[in-house]
Amino acid sequence: MPKKIRELKAILLKAGFVYRPAKGSHTFWTHPLIPDEPVTIAGKDGDDAPRYLEKQVNRVLKQLEEIEEE
Repeated sequence: MPKKIRELKAILLKAGFVYRPAKGSHTFWTHPLIPDEPVTIAGKDGDDAPRYLEKQVNRVLKQLEEIEEE
C-alpha cells in the first residue's frame, strides 16, 4: 500500500529537512547536510505518493544517515 503525501512530508520533517512552498501544490524540501539533493513533492496531503517519490525519499534518507555516521 503506497504511503500518503502527508506521511512523506512528516518523515522528511522529522529527519531535519526544511521546506518552502513552491508553485501550486509543490513543496521543495532541502537538508543543510545535503543541499545538493532537494526533494520536490507535488500533490495534496491525502493523495497516494507515487512509487518514484517514495524511492527518492528513501534514497535521500539513506544518504543522510551515511553522512551522519561519519
